[in-house]
Amino acid sequence: MTTNVRKKALRFIIFLGFVSLFADFTYEGARSITGPFLASFGATGAQVGIIVGFGELVGYGFRVFSGYFVDKTKQYWAITIMGYALNLFAVPLLALAGNWPVAAGLIILERFGKAIRTPAKDAMLSYATKHTGRGWGFGLHEALDQIGALLGPLTISAVLFFKAGFKTGFALLLIPAVIAMLILIATKFSYPAPEKMEPTFHPLKTKGFSSSFWIYLAAVSLVGAGFIDFALISYHFQKSKSVPELWIPIFYAISMAVGGLSSLILGKLFDRNGIAILALVTLVTAFFAPLVFLGGFITALLGMALWGIGLSSQETIMRALLAHIIPPEHRGEAYGLLFLGFGIFWFIGSALMGIFYDFSLFLLVGFSVFLQLLSLPLFLKLRQLIKIRK
Repeated sequence: MTTNVRKKALRFIIFLGFVSLFADFTYEGARSITGPFLASFGATGAQVGIIVGFGELVGYGFRVFSGYFVDKTKQYWAITIMGYALNLFAVPLLALAGNWPVAAGLIILERFGKAIRTPAKDAMLSYATKHTGRGWGFGLHEALDQIGALLGPLTISAVLFFKAGFKTGFALLLIPAVIAMLILIATKFSYPAPEKMEPTFHPLKTKGFSSSFWIYLAAVSLVGAGFIDFALISYHFQKSKSVPELWIPIFYAISMAVGGLSSLILGKLFDRNGIAILALVTLVTAFFAPLVFLGGFITALLGMALWGIGLSSQETIMRALLAHIIPPEHRGEAYGLLFLGFGIFWFIGSALMGIFYDFSLFLLVGFSVFLQLLSLPLFLKLRQLIKIRK
């Protein structure tokens, strides 16, 4: 590996990181108030759980088609740009929503845009991380990503502080959306063929993906089923009054800040210690639910910090590990399949936990913790099958 190649790969990761920074500024700012926004139209806990769960199902499930199309066409940039356009510009349109069904449609459209662009973007990142360390490369990208995820909710919190309302906040998010698109287009012209950063190799000929991939997909799906969307968490904060409305987006911002810092650490630890780190993080962060739903202000804040670390591990280590399992020429499809399973189980889990919320918080919490812990034996089995290539 030459120094110049590594520097070029690092610059590419940073450029895409800044795209994600402003993109997350946009849609994570919106997601920080999705629950209260839907509640303002009279939506129930079950409706919120189903809406956000279905949005995640679309956002994850459609990636299998997008990923397959990426591998077949190699049109990384065209697919990425189209997806970002839908993903970002659906957010300011929420300012025009007059009822919860319209708001729900735009929330789902935003997730659909993310579904289109994510396999292509992740594949391009995986080519660059070949030269920086998988965990560190994805971790660096996620850290920049989380800066935006911190700034967006803080901006929305400021809007609420000045009593400007939800819709003004959504309208203001048009600004970072435009900036993200401009950086994305500039990066495309600077790196027209990012796949050349990792030459294709020819693995042993087998039909389909390995057993390691399917075990990994099952483990990740269990984590997704038990991981509670912030929309339901924020809905709980609003309904229970355990967290004042002004503090809800601040709590989200804090979780994003903790996640951003942890992504760099987790990435480095993954490169050194492999899958054991993923299992350990899952074990610890699975207990965010009782802190968030059964405690007061301080325990909820601690729970949100654990929630942020758990989300960071999904965005960092889980993506990095797949690049060790799947060769470059099939990586788009593999990311799509992985997120399909994750999305299906996220939807099922979100819908059930939304229903549980209206009946029993203890049932909701127990369901969340149990399913996440159920993934641990699969991660440990995977550790025996895969040796991380340094």
